Amino acid sequence: MSKKEIVIQLSNGLEARPVAMLVQVASQFDSEIHVISGQRTVNAKSIMGMMTLGLAAGEKIIVTAEGADEEKAVSEIEKYLSCAK
Repeated sequence: MSKKEIVIQLSNGLEARPVAMLVQVASQFDSEIHVISGQRTVNAKSIMGMMTLGLAAGEKIIVTAEGADEEKAVSEIEKYLSCAK
């Protein structure tokens, strides 16, 4: 399992459009990918699940991935969330 703490650096946080983009990034991978925020864990490939987190810029999350491409999955998600737009 690959696990990484990431600070959301998207200027508007994870609103509808950025969540949709994050789900697209996560969906490219075969690994199971989850986002942990506080006590909540959601599937990173679920738009509805991700929207329920209501994450703002500057918040810390933990991204976990398990599967054949887990390292690449976490790396690409970190790259997306770290690009200040």
